Amino acid sequence: MKRRQFNKLFTAVSSGLVISNAYSFSTINKKYDISLAQWSLNKMIKTKKTLNPINFAQKAKELGFNAVEYVSTLYRKELEKMTISELTKKLIISSKDYNIKNLLIMVDDEGDLSSSNFNEILQSVDKHKKWIEMASELGCQSVRVNLKGEDDMEKWKKNSIVGLTKLCEFADNINIIVENHGGNSSNGKALAEVIRNVNLKNCGTLPDFGNFCIKRKIKSSSPKECDIQYDKYQGMRDLMPYAKAVSAKSYDFDEFGEETTIDFKRMMDIVRESKFKGFIGVEFEGNKMAEKKGIELTRNLIQKYNY
Repeated sequence: MKRRQFNKLFTAVSSGLVISNAYSFSTINKKYDISLAQWSLNKMIKTKKTLNPINFAQKAKELGFNAVEYVSTLYRKELEKMTISELTKKLIISSKDYNIKNLLIMVDDEGDLSSSNFNEILQSVDKHKKWIEMASELGCQSVRVNLKGEDDMEKWKKNSIVGLTKLCEFADNINIIVENHGGNSSNGKALAEVIRNVNLKNCGTLPDFGNFCIKRKIKSSSPKECDIQYDKYQGMRDLMPYAKAVSAKSYDFDEFGEETTIDFKRMMDIVRESKFKGFIGVEFEGNKMAEKKGIELTRNLIQKYNY
């Protein structure tokens, strides 16, 4: 940046003026790269049907992103019409066309890796294999999985270690990362213990700012409708030592652009203090504004505290 441009920026900051995108703080001291989680656009894909998930890379580029995180369940309809190999080829072409980096695939509904039935664990491992192979072909670093299948905490820990170990051994150079995603997995201390006991270099976590609800009576993603919730800030501290990606979840914003249920500054401080090196993914999950606006506001918050 030229001296005259920097002086102009410094004057704007000192006088409290709004800084343009061209001279944001992230341009001066960019610490974390920011990616876009496909779930942020799930309504456009599933409900409004205004976005073909195969065009995710194009949409991400239009929104100003250079890296993406895929969601397996958003390709269900496509996989009714083509093989996963054909889908992979289309996504490779699209990501190359728009110069997009493929980071990870979030995999859901592929069996219970924490089941007390060993055969169910093996079946789940087999169901995940195609997504791991897809991630490898796409050039992704990681596959995000869920640990479900057992409610009893001690059994859940033991089963999770078995399931994760088998999956990680198959994955080889692809990271298998677990998100705090409801149930026992949202207990940060317990999930961290599981990862420590697996003790494989490609096993880690995907800490999510907002998914620390352990138990809820009704099916809802709202953080306000949770019966038993693990402290989100403690949870982030528990999981960050094993993080290979971070998900900046957001729901709603106040008039100042701050998230109303999550202290982003506090979260970003925890991420920074952990000495994490990697991408922070924008994952907007709100219902009160258009997805594009929610994505923009979430990215703005990450950039605001990205120092």
